[in-house]
Amino acid sequence: MTRCPLVLLVTLALGGLVMPLATAAQQPVTKVHRIGYVTGASAAAESSRVEALRQGLRDLGYREGQTISLVCRWADGQSEQLPALVADLVDLPVDVLVARGLQAAQAAKRATTATPIVMVGGGGDPIATGLVASLARPGENVTGLIDLGAELSGKWLELLKEFVPQLSRVAVLWDGANAGNVQEWRKVQAAAGPLGLTVQSWEVRGTDDIARLFAAMGQERPDGLFVAGGPLMSTYRKQIVDLAAQSGLPSVYLWKNAVEEGGLLSYGRQFLDDYRRAAIYVDKILKGMKPADLPVEQPTTFELVINRASREG
Repeated sequence: MTRCPLVLLVTLALGGLVMPLATAAQQPVTKVHRIGYVTGASAAAESSRVEALRQGLRDLGYREGQTISLVCRWADGQSEQLPALVADLVDLPVDVLVARGLQAAQAAKRATTATPIVMVGGGGDPIATGLVASLARPGENVTGLIDLGAELSGKWLELLKEFVPQLSRVAVLWDGANAGNVQEWRKVQAAAGPLGLTVQSWEVRGTDDIARLFAAMGQERPDGLFVAGGPLMSTYRKQIVDLAAQSGLPSVYLWKNAVEEGGLLSYGRQFLDDYRRAAIYVDKILKGMKPADLPVEQPTTFELVINRASREG
């Protein structure tokens, strides 16, 4: 009656000595995939986007520090820094490079033909800008998601006119260095005539331009403001919203957080979904699929957000 417990204790003790050694010998080595993230915006402006990407990767079973490592680079609104930031990530190297915005995607493609690139949040036409051969068959090392910002320009003007019946002159704030913004400006010009509107170009060429442009804008007395998308505008979004409020300009934006900060209205895709979906592209590439064979996605749902208590107007 007393021997069984003794034998059992001895067996457990030996097992405690032997099993960890056996387990350690059998543990497979797990590769930690390095994912690069590069953007022309600032870390503060991108925090919700990066967290959405992280959440998307977690939902797919990845664990940061265990199976993936996310390495971020920010240009802080200075797009001329993007080539160096991309080169830094390519040289690490990274297994997949997530490029936020058209400018970042262009810089990434110029830097490498070997590293897979997942673009996200780009407002321009990726075919016209040479990023992909077609949406269905991208053809090289770039794929991802686009937001159709330029295609929505007419809708933004329609909505602004609906909420500001006296609207006649619309100031357009846009980044002249951003190819997507260039396309947006052209689309806005084309859409303004049929709506009976006159558009005024206010081109941002540097990070110090915004306050100066708003001061000059007051002399032209526009009735409303259209703010283009892109990393530069996103980085200085809060400043733009505040200056629009101080100027009494009803404004339309791509991003709903501009409305949450005091803007009048926004219309666009639910952009955080794009960053969660970007994780799916990363996962497929890590599992062996080529960007050339992964179709570029376009948004299918759009969100209108209205601030009834806006400080504008």
